[in-house]
Amino acid sequence: MAMKSCASAADLFSLSTLTSAPDYGARILTGLTHLGDAPDPATAVKSFHQILQLLGADAGVFLSFIRDDATRCSYRWLLACDALWAVEYTRRAWHDHDPWLRHALHGTEPIRGTELNVLPDEEEFAATSATLGFASAVIVPAPTNAGASRVGMLCLGSHNLGFFEDDGAFAVVRVLARALAMELHRWHLNFMRSELLASTRISAAELDLLRYEEAGHTSKHIGAALNIEAKTVDCRFQKLCAKLSAPDRRTAARLARLYGLI
Repeated sequence: MAMKSCASAADLFSLSTLTSAPDYGARILTGLTHLGDAPDPATAVKSFHQILQLLGADAGVFLSFIRDDATRCSYRWLLACDALWAVEYTRRAWHDHDPWLRHALHGTEPIRGTELNVLPDEEEFAATSATLGFASAVIVPAPTNAGASRVGMLCLGSHNLGFFEDDGAFAVVRVLARALAMELHRWHLNFMRSELLASTRISAAELDLLRYEEAGHTSKHIGAALNIEAKTVDCRFQKLCAKLSAPDRRTAARLARLYGLI
């Protein structure tokens, strides 16, 4: 889901000029009202790309990160940047050396790329990204109630070195970029939820079972509430765990929460 960005207003005006326009914020907020309910990835990427141009950015990426368990993580992208950036990210396994994601996992404030403490094993990522639309960057975490187990990360990029360094203009962009990050995260979570429900065919009754488990109820208690035997509850949980590829019902409930099923 990548789109190569075209020349934007950022190539013609400074960020301070853009943000001082009387309708700057209003136009972006209007775009945001449509983004969260985009019906499919293509529409979401198109809206994302349009909002980036309104912000004055040349490129943008959004990552939804989920830590399924101690050994398995999921990465989902929405890309509005040079496709080569995504190719290089995958080829060089940058998910383990990504300072943008590292900031999102440990912080909540939007910051500029110049404020990042880039580690030695992250320098290749930073240098290559700078040549592919992120010479100047803003990194925006999208935190959730799941802590570091589920976060979103938005990065805005400009080909123009120092483009986001004006403090007054950045103060405006920071607020709007945070709203964009949260709407992208909302869209991504809804899309992943729909995708998982379609692939697993989990029923409404099974979702209720997961809610009981998350609340800490025993099979006996659940059986009494549903007017079925405890062993029937256990059997239903076994089938549900198989659908979610979970080793036990507690893990199944955790995955259901992380992917927005309950």
